[in-house]
Amino acid sequence: MPHLDIEDLYAQYGATPVLEAVSLNVARGEIVSLIGPSGSGKSTLLRVLMGLTPPTRGTVRLDGNVIDYRSRASVRSARARMAIVFQQYNLFQNMTVLRNVTLAPIAVQKRSAQEAEHDAIRVLEKVGLGDKLSAYPDELSGGQQQRVAIARSLALRPEILLLDEITAALDPELVQEVLSTIRALAREGMTLLIVSHEMSFVREISDRVVMMDAGRIVESGPASEIFNAPRVPRTREFMRRLG
Repeated sequence: MPHLDIEDLYAQYGATPVLEAVSLNVARGEIVSLIGPSGSGKSTLLRVLMGLTPPTRGTVRLDGNVIDYRSRASVRSARARMAIVFQQYNLFQNMTVLRNVTLAPIAVQKRSAQEAEHDAIRVLEKVGLGDKLSAYPDELSGGQQQRVAIARSLALRPEILLLDEITAALDPELVQEVLSTIRALAREGMTLLIVSHEMSFVREISDRVVMMDAGRIVESGPASEIFNAPRVPRTREFMRRLG
């Protein structure tokens, strides 16, 4: 049974379709990267999975259980198992790193402050920021702030982590420290669904690469196949333009 099963998913903004007939299975522990031109629906797919953009049709299952996006309880249950990291850090500037990471576990998951802080310190050490617990976001580099955002998501104990262009807002010299954090998560076996324009990273880390265009999946396969021998003309064109 797939860990995440997306079947015939549609979504639109107003009258404009943004996802059309998207079907995708992700196995537990699999690393799947979504690539394609801007506006192809990659980020929208992640937003739909998290219940941030409502689907107009289709089915999403977690371990065989359907997520009812019309039900707040069902969406809350899904969000207890999935977390998303955006390209903008969205940290609270008036809170320390530790407070930023413990806020949701305490307020949303109703964990004790002691348990939340213990988890927060553990995940901050995991992302290399164990010495920044008392720092404020404006005292950190962009790469460090993004790693705090990753730690904040990990503190929710997700089974699936969705990463939406998390290096897009970073200066080039800061990208590698964030990508190193994602490599470490991959080695631990977390299920990852990644949207990224960092093609060398996608090629290195992905079990499978999914090419999207105009709201549809046009091709899916191992990274070596998608990058070296794509079957579909649209994928070949995209790869050729990359370089």
